[in-house]
Amino acid sequence: MGEPLGQLKVMVVQGKRLVIRDFKSSDPYVVVKLGSQTAKTKVINSCLNPVWNEELSFSLSEPVGVLNLEVFDKDRFKADDKMGHAHLSLQPIVSAARLRQIIGVSSGETTLRKVVPDSDNCLLVDSSISCVNGEVVQSVWLRLCGVESGEIELKIKLIDPPVAPSR
Repeated sequence: MGEPLGQLKVMVVQGKRLVIRDFKSSDPYVVVKLGSQTAKTKVINSCLNPVWNEELSFSLSEPVGVLNLEVFDKDRFKADDKMGHAHLSLQPIVSAARLRQIIGVSSGETTLRKVVPDSDNCLLVDSSISCVNGEVVQSVWLRLCGVESGEIELKIKLIDPPVAPSR
């Protein structure tokens, strides 16, 4: 592990249009990974549009990695079924946090950067990274890959972003 960059808080907000993996519905949960760190949400029974509103915490350090998530259907008597996966590069939020330090934004709400869907992420739509009362935050909708449909909403917050070196 390299230089620590701060704490990454990932709020798994909700899922939409998740795929059916049981008879009529699914019992979804989300596993989020950052490097060797893993966390998961609770299972929401019989729901294709679940609301989790769960905050998961990770330590962020150089080199900045990719946030990976997988959605599973909880099964009692066999292995859990995959319901899709997605990834998001964390480089944009770390760069925005450094920019916040350089320009000295600490109060109010300021948009620092816009991220568009591309091969480095599974974004469904454009996403803005903002500084809200001193905290760097990003709200994203991710399209699930490897399945017919499904989207996951995350709110990401970088706590104690790096201090820019003084010149």
